[in-house]
Amino acid sequence: MTKAGRYENRLYAGISFLRKEIFMGNIYPAAPQVAVGAVVFKNGKCLLVRRKNPPSPGFWAIPGGSVHLGESLQRAAEREIWEETGVVIRAGKAVHVFDTIERDEQGRVRFHYVIADLKAEYVSGEPDAGDDALDARWFSAEEMGDRQIHALTRSLLKEEFDFGIKD
Repeated sequence: MTKAGRYENRLYAGISFLRKEIFMGNIYPAAPQVAVGAVVFKNGKCLLVRRKNPPSPGFWAIPGGSVHLGESLQRAAEREIWEETGVVIRAGKAVHVFDTIERDEQGRVRFHYVIADLKAEYVSGEPDAGDDALDARWFSAEEMGDRQIHALTRSLLKEEFDFGIKD
């Protein structure tokens, strides 16, 4: 094999590796990714998950995830909450829609999500972290106090549901 041929093979192998490690999934996407979350209350407590994966690993947030092609927002929320927490919900209407864009040091878009958070009704089940959650549990407003809860989650719960520590 020629030197140029070996270089070309290494280049293709490198591109293949990058595709698998970086471009697959939602890191450095070619287009914004649609995601959904569900705001669920039970007995005065809100269901939150501690994120395992970027963006915002380690933070507590509204559970949710990606919308699959051909899937309604409601169906996606019901599936994602069950996969992430083991809790069965009945998803309703969107209460908050926003985007989140994270750039790397070179200014390239690392993550870009358009997220619709839906109000949801608790049906059954107890939280048990699964899928891409480190933990899942019900939080009272007081229990949220000094926890590492994502700022967007705190804002949504306070503004839309008057839920959280009173100032």
